[in-house]
Amino acid sequence: MTTATPVKTEYEAIIGLETHCQLSTNTKIFSNSSTAFGADPNTNIDPVCMGLPGVLPVLNAKVLEYAVKTGLALNCQIARYSKFDRKQYFYPDLPKNYQISQYDLPIAEHGWIEIELVDDAGNPTRKRIGITRLHMEEDAGKLVHAGSERLSGSTYSLVDYNRAGVPLVEIVSEPDLRSGQEAAEYAQELRRIVRYLGVSDGNMQEGSLRCDVNISVRPVGREEFGTKVEIKNMNSFSAIQKAIDYEIERQIAAVEAGEKIIQETRLWEEGSQRTSSMRVKEGSSDYRYFPEPDLSPIQVSEQQLEAWLSELPELPAQKRHHYENELSLSAYDARVLTEDSSVADYFESSIKSGANPKAAANWITQDIAAYLNKQKLVIAEIALTPANLADVITRIETGKISNAQAKEKLPDLLSGVTPEKAFAGQELISDPTVLEPIIDEIIAANTQQVEKYRAGNTNLKGFFVGQVLKKTGKRADPKLTNELLEKKLNA
Repeated sequence: MTTATPVKTEYEAIIGLETHCQLSTNTKIFSNSSTAFGADPNTNIDPVCMGLPGVLPVLNAKVLEYAVKTGLALNCQIARYSKFDRKQYFYPDLPKNYQISQYDLPIAEHGWIEIELVDDAGNPTRKRIGITRLHMEEDAGKLVHAGSERLSGSTYSLVDYNRAGVPLVEIVSEPDLRSGQEAAEYAQELRRIVRYLGVSDGNMQEGSLRCDVNISVRPVGREEFGTKVEIKNMNSFSAIQKAIDYEIERQIAAVEAGEKIIQETRLWEEGSQRTSSMRVKEGSSDYRYFPEPDLSPIQVSEQQLEAWLSELPELPAQKRHHYENELSLSAYDARVLTEDSSVADYFESSIKSGANPKAAANWITQDIAAYLNKQKLVIAEIALTPANLADVITRIETGKISNAQAKEKLPDLLSGVTPEKAFAGQELISDPTVLEPIIDEIIAANTQQVEKYRAGNTNLKGFFVGQVLKKTGKRADPKLTNELLEKKLNA
């Protein structure tokens, strides 16, 4: 009797992200205190954000504008009528013991964004990720634990309330993500969008963008979701991907072993590369929401909505499609160029100045990018203007200079030397009547190398090219030089 081999169950992950994004307003959401990052602890505070008795919040109009523009960029439906609510919970970093947020009537709902994953061969895979809602709320303060990064193990804790009242939008995705890679790319696309809009700097290291991950696993083919676990405060895209990949394996192993997955909040431990339990997850009923009595409901007019919509820039996904479909760039080049709006602007300005799109993309994503990384600069800080880059590219394509000459002079060009000065007296020699006597002289002076070449060592052609370039101060037209040498050496 033979025993049938058990069929291994295949599982899939169901992932959604809750992303908190600080808005780049000068003042807080309900008061006039500064939102500047890095100030001395408890200096950017006031009676409103500290929740002192008798004070009243007033909504910062810029917060509403930024929230609506973000909702529009995420293809959301903007609510003509929304309101604020009180979310009750006690924690030392929340002075009022409640947070002003939005619950059942958020400012934006039912949107989507497109993410793009590019494989090693440069082939893009695109996927639409749903956005459940976007709502406005105030940030809490920050606990600083002495002797440990976490409350557990610290000797004492201090509270910095500078962050209390800093405006946030919380963006909640649909559970459409299926891997750590997809989730990390989704978070990166959100950051690109808010940076393009100018509504947030998206700096994860400063807490301007923070992600909570909700994840469960289920057997492939089953419609019912598994028990959801939340991983709090992911502060890097790498951590998002690693934490999700770890948690998928942990939950599958637990299910296979017959263990029960409990709904809880976990933390990602970077040092040990694992998640650990923090607390049992609260439900919405635990927060005892009710309408905020000190703030009137929000009404967005059709005229205001149209005005804000008209101010939206071309967004990253739109630019990627434009670069690939209309400029014939690869998915990789389009992705690199659109990562930062200032790089995309530089590229587009060079095109308007006459540069070949593919050549401009190569220079910007390779040579210029290498220089920026080495010098720790951004593209706005280099002196090579888009128009001068276009000039250099045109000189190469019309045969006035070689690509090698341009690369050699790139440091000068980046420091502000104009192409006219950089290449003065350096134009390529493209006249066969000038090059042929030089080549004849070199062939006559290197008879042994000529014999070896004609005996089959054709790699020596590079030697002769080098001699011609040396003789002409690198001004010999490379293409013409190769053609003339091949003709004479094979004669």
